[in-house]
Amino acid sequence: MMRRDVFQAIADPHRRAILELLARQRLTVNGVADHFTISRPAVSKHLKILEQCGLVVMQPHGRERYCEVQPEKLNEVTDWLAQYQQMWEQRYERLDELLQELQNKENEHDQ
Repeated sequence: MMRRDVFQAIADPHRRAILELLARQRLTVNGVADHFTISRPAVSKHLKILEQCGLVVMQPHGRERYCEVQPEKLNEVTDWLAQYQQMWEQRYERLDELLQELQNKENEHDQ
C-alpha cells in the first residue's frame, strides 16, 4: 500500500467533508456514500486515500466495513502551521512596536 501525505488528504474538498462526517460518527462505506452526490466508487476512492494517509481506519464487521476517523494524524498539519503562526505573531509584534514608536514620535512632535 502506497503511503500518502496527510496534506494530500485535506487538499480535496470531498475528503475534508468525509473527515467532518466521520468525526461526528462511525459509518459504513455505504453510509458515507449516502451523504454525497458523487458516485460510490468515487467515495470509495476518497476513503482509500484517507486510509492511506492514516486519517481513516476501516474496520470489517461482517459484510460491512466501518470507517473511523483518526484525528491525531492531523497533528502533522497543526505542527506545520504552528511554525508559520509563530512567524506571523513575531511580525505583528514588530509592527506593533513600530507603530508605538511612530505614535510616540508624533506625540513628542505635537508637544
